[in-house]
Amino acid sequence: MSLNTAHAPGGVLIFKGEFILLYCDGVELTFEGSDAHQFHGTKKGRIYLTTHRMVFTNGNSKDFLQSFSFPFFTMSNLGLEQPIFGANYIKGTVKAEQNGNWTGKCTFKLKFMKGGAIEFGQAMMEAGKTASQHAAGMAPPPYFPPPGPYYCPPPPAYTPGQGVDYGFNIPYNVFPDAPPANSVFMSDMPPPYPGVNGPPQYYPGSYPAGAPPSYPNGAVPPPSGPAPAPGFNVAGYAGPAPAQPSGPYQSAAAMAKAAEASQNSAYYNPANPGSMYVPAPPPSFDQANASAPPEGPPPPYSEGSKKTN
Repeated sequence: MSLNTAHAPGGVLIFKGEFILLYCDGVELTFEGSDAHQFHGTKKGRIYLTTHRMVFTNGNSKDFLQSFSFPFFTMSNLGLEQPIFGANYIKGTVKAEQNGNWTGKCTFKLKFMKGGAIEFGQAMMEAGKTASQHAAGMAPPPYFPPPGPYYCPPPPAYTPGQGVDYGFNIPYNVFPDAPPANSVFMSDMPPPYPGVNGPPQYYPGSYPAGAPPSYPNGAVPPPSGPAPAPGFNVAGYAGPAPAQPSGPYQSAAAMAKAAEASQNSAYYNPANPGSMYVPAPPPSFDQANASAPPEGPPPPYSEGSKKTN
């Protein structure tokens, strides 16, 4: 998790190749714990579920906390609460990313004032489980600020394409709204951690020497120029983004090797971090083509030779 790294003036800041799956305006996010002394309490704002994480942006521009990024690998002990009185909410524990503008861990409660907590929570847990399959045993990466400026892309750059199936249900019927126009900003840096659409396209070890530290006081620099109007191509964007973003950060052979390793390795469910799932090996050719054995012993010869008239 990183603090004040996922926002730009007037909106949310995401990676290139990161797609927004669900969006909801009108949530309350509460932090508790001694490590959250800088941003404890309840915040009201917007929540985004993306292919790589959950992101909250604060509706109060004067609050110290302006954005909070929850990569799937930083969350644990997730649960869905349905109190008799009050709105349903998601609860869990989140730990800080290295260089994430805070240290330690804290608990959080995410309350949906207009409903939808159960559906959002189920989708988030499934997204985390799917993303963990692409981790291939990699250690969680530290946070690095995106190098270079960011821009406001047209919606196809951050919206999943029609017919894209991530292997779990995304409740668009419960959350039909899209983020407001000109409120989504994107950097040219691909996600540094795995998502539901594949392994990471960038690894911290390949970051250029002398990488800049996290922004002082959590401040994100303003864009280099005015945000372009939707519908026009901008620098770094040439038409709708593919479901699997490409880039010079990782070769196709490396991606294939990582994908193969992820299929053969164990993964964890963020909702139950104490359990591991190890896929069963596929059957051999002979096993797959062997006919099923007959049920019970064969009939006696005398019975088998009887004829009926």
